[in-house]
Amino acid sequence: MRRSFAAALATLAAALLTGACALPAAADGTGTGDQGFTFKDSRIGESSGLAASRQHPGIYWTHNDSGDGPYIYAVDSRTGRTVARITLRGIGAPRDVEAISMGPDNQIYLGDIGDNLGGKWPYVWIYRLPEPKALKDETVTATQYVVKYANGPRDAESLIVHPRTGRVYIVDKKEDGGHLYEGPATLSTSGANIFRPIAAVDLWATDAAFSPDGRQLAVRGYFGGIYYDWNGGRIKREGQLDVPLQGQGEGVTYSVDGTRLLYSSEGVGSAVVAKDAPGRSAASSSSAGGSSAAAGGAGGVGGGGYKVGAVVVAVVAVAFFGLRWLRRRG
Repeated sequence: MRRSFAAALATLAAALLTGACALPAAADGTGTGDQGFTFKDSRIGESSGLAASRQHPGIYWTHNDSGDGPYIYAVDSRTGRTVARITLRGIGAPRDVEAISMGPDNQIYLGDIGDNLGGKWPYVWIYRLPEPKALKDETVTATQYVVKYANGPRDAESLIVHPRTGRVYIVDKKEDGGHLYEGPATLSTSGANIFRPIAAVDLWATDAAFSPDGRQLAVRGYFGGIYYDWNGGRIKREGQLDVPLQGQGEGVTYSVDGTRLLYSSEGVGSAVVAKDAPGRSAASSSSAGGSSAAAGGAGGVGGGGYKVGAVVVAVVAVAFFGLRWLRRRG
């Protein structure tokens, strides 16, 4: 997905952090399951969405950005290796796939909702397919839905399906904050499905995820994230997410048990970083077989000193290049 000024700074900051911080624990090739892992498949170079499988514990689904084809990948979080590549049949050529979400009854939803033209496509698409019961390379027939927005075309990278109702939502991507869009109660293959804005989202959103019980909504961006009380769709902001700095962070999902949030980024061999989901106590985190330490390593931030140094480097980079950008505009 083409990025603007702020996204470029995110990549710069992450590059600087590579030299300033300890390497992620997951980067040593030892998969840590729901505590974080590293993509080992060189075909996954632009992971732009992430979804935890309920049918296959420890498996996470991902996909590439535009240009890859009608594929999704099942990745074993214990090893980081791809165990299945699914080819979607019965749809047109994907244009800019940006999000993936698990719905009720083990249905996978794929959002072909990106717009490199900044909101010019008159319509976008959602694809739905049943999650295979056996994980192997195969071709699966998918259902394609046409999507339009009530207030005109827009760019988006976040598609979420409520785990209880199966209703589909989209969060558009705008630097000054976007909106949560609600789709029809049931998607239809006859005509366009109109998505309507129902709430403001105070973030330049690159992905979002529902908690397994459907009571919490997590939205991430390049630099941070927000979590909301779902409140029947009348979302209430609850706090900030502990989003790791990544080269181009565009994926987030809850673990199946709801205790962790996992964040993915574009880039071959990129790390998927695990953090405690909002509401988890420090005690429960430290009691999970030392998982807290592993998660800290996977986040690319070792001890406290590394973390402080990383923040300082990132802030200096953003301030310096931000001022140059503002001067050019002025």
